[in-house]
Formats: sequence, C-alpha cells, structure tokens
Amino acid sequence: MKIVLITRRLVLMICGGLLCLFSHFSAKGQEVQLSVYTIRNLSFGAFFQGNAGGTVTVSHDGSRSVTGDIIPANMGFLFYPAIFEVEAAPGTLISILNGADATLTGSNGGSITLRIGESDLGTPFNTTATPPARTQVTIGATLTVGTPQANPSGSYSGTYSVTFINE
Repeated sequence: MKIVLITRRLVLMICGGLLCLFSHFSAKGQEVQLSVYTIRNLSFGAFFQGNAGGTVTVSHDGSRSVTGDIIPANMGFLFYPAIFEVEAAPGTLISILNGADATLTGSNGGSITLRIGESDLGTPFNTTATPPARTQVTIGATLTVGTPQANPSGSYSGTYSVTFINE
C-alpha cells in the first residue's frame, strides 16, 4: 500500500461582515508509482455572515449552497472545489481518506470548522489516464461559520489533510 498525504494551509479573511477564503496549497507524491498534483485550490467565494451563522458548502461539481443566515455574494471572488490530478498506471485502484475536520483559528479570536467533502469520482476509484496524462479528481468542502461574536473579523488559518491510497 502506498500513501500520499496532502496537507493544506488555509487562510480565511472576515472583513466587516464579508467572508472570503484564500488558500495556499501544495502537494507532494511520496511514491514513484503514485503522484498527486494540486491543480486548483479550494475557494468558498464571498459571502456575508449573519447574526446566527451557518454553513457554506462548495460541492465537487462546483455548486455552492448556504444554510442559516449566510448570504452568498457576487463580489468577484469565485467559488470552486479543489482539483487534484493523480498520476498512476491506468486501472490503479485509489482510495481517498479525508482527514479529521480542520479548525481554522482567527487572528482576532474565534474558530471556524472546515470539513472536506466527497470527490467527484467517489472512493475507491480507478485511474483512467496513461502517464504522463493524469486522472482528475475534484473535492468539495463545507465551512461552518458561527455568529459574528464567535467569528470576529480577521484572518483564519489552519490545515487539513486528504490521503490518496494506492490499493
């Protein structure tokens, strides 16, 4: 069994009721037979935080939904799932294991929870591309946002992990 661990560093900005997620990601393949590349970073776009909080979900298909009193905003900040590319021999069986929920800690106090969602290919899946071509995988996530008192304006950061396992 070969394992590639993907760790992500997230920075979340809350500014005057406007909530945006900026992220910096990197990926490393640990085995020659399996390599994973980050193609696009996860983004929740812009939204307003109401008095009760709620969730923002970006699905693996690129759609965004909100619950509670979160209001999505079209302010030029795009939302989209993370995209990875897996390089392995065609037909390789790959499982995806999401790490524990990540806690993003605020620079002015508070914390927000990030839960990694499902991939578009499910788990496990078989790679379809012959190297150097790669099999593309998209993964969404859900951000749980509290009240303005619990999640004051500022920068939020933390890490999460996704593990690709070569079966």
